[in-house]
Amino acid sequence: MSELQKSFAKSKLAKLPPEPPLIPETIEDDSSSTSSTDTIIPSPTKQLFSRPGGARGSTTTLDWTAFFTQELYLSQKVDDLNIEHHVYLTPPTNSGPLFVMHHGAGSSGLSFATCTAEIRQIIPNAGILSPDARDHGSTSVTREDGNAVDLDLSLDTLTRDLLFVIHATQAKMGWDILPDIVLVGHSLGGAVITDVAKKGELGAKLLAYAVLDVVEGSAMDALQSMETYLSTRPSRFPSLASGIEWHTRSRTIRNRTSARVSVPPLLYHQDSPIDPTKPWAWRTNLAATKPFWEGWFVGLSRKFLEARGGKLLLLAGTDRLDKELMIGQMQGKYQLQVFPEAGHFIHEDQPAKTAQVLVDFYKRNDRSALVLPPKVADMQASAAMKLGGGAQTKPQGGGGGGGGGGGIGFLKNP
Repeated sequence: MSELQKSFAKSKLAKLPPEPPLIPETIEDDSSSTSSTDTIIPSPTKQLFSRPGGARGSTTTLDWTAFFTQELYLSQKVDDLNIEHHVYLTPPTNSGPLFVMHHGAGSSGLSFATCTAEIRQIIPNAGILSPDARDHGSTSVTREDGNAVDLDLSLDTLTRDLLFVIHATQAKMGWDILPDIVLVGHSLGGAVITDVAKKGELGAKLLAYAVLDVVEGSAMDALQSMETYLSTRPSRFPSLASGIEWHTRSRTIRNRTSARVSVPPLLYHQDSPIDPTKPWAWRTNLAATKPFWEGWFVGLSRKFLEARGGKLLLLAGTDRLDKELMIGQMQGKYQLQVFPEAGHFIHEDQPAKTAQVLVDFYKRNDRSALVLPPKVADMQASAAMKLGGGAQTKPQGGGGGGGGGGGIGFLKNP
């Protein structure tokens, strides 16, 4: 470059505005979905959301204690099987509701961890019960004779398991009666909680149920490509951090904070791995669950519409609706919410928005907020007593009036 060119360049650069100062990176989640870390209060000693070395997009794991107050192991004996159900729990307080969660195939109870934190930010007295299904997470099934256990993840079995967990938790915690319950299920979990609602065994304690990103039609279509998907994902990882990284890079889970707590229980460390450089393998063999796939979802739409209680369907796209649910939506049989910015794991990708929808859904179905007006007959009798100086006068047509006011409810004043 000639001296003339250098002089010209310097004169141009001198006229440019000064470069802004560098701002330290403070973003926890580098995914496209909104991070909810600002609503979770970490322990001051654990520094849960700090990034070691200042690296962007931490893959350090988060402990369940940041999201639940306790874990329970609930023992159940079925024939010659011993089942140790593992659940995460935050008990409700002051007559708060109990949100009972059920994760999808291959996940664990910590799939709802970040959503749980958001729910309790809005309703601090709410309780959360989030179990690991059998052969998932830390729930184990063994035979008394020590032989291998045949895999049983049929819908009937998972339904019985969830009902057992609910009642066993009640007994373990010493609750005289069950709290008001809102069932929430993602994918396979949506089929399970719908089956529980349809069976009606929770009675009046079941206020409502919410199904996250699964409908019968699209689920049956997706099963055709499930084997292809399973064959393309990694079979093992060199570390937990690499497992977390794969989930976020592949956009399986779009919220890194959620992945940091929900991915670790999906993997386990093999003592004698086939590949010593990759000792972490999937805890649940999803390919082995193929015999149960169809049974999970057949009849789901019909049961969802017919079961008693408030109904919410939360989807990542309207294209997932099948014909039966489209008709039901037009008839106003359930509430529909769509999060197009989320992936299949809606509650992990958008925990704050999901929590807000679930809380609003609960409040719309909360019967404790209803106050029944006095019966017409009682009002007439009270008025007659005042006019007659205390003498009771039988109102005309009192029998018919008494039944007229029973079915009308009014919201309490806030």
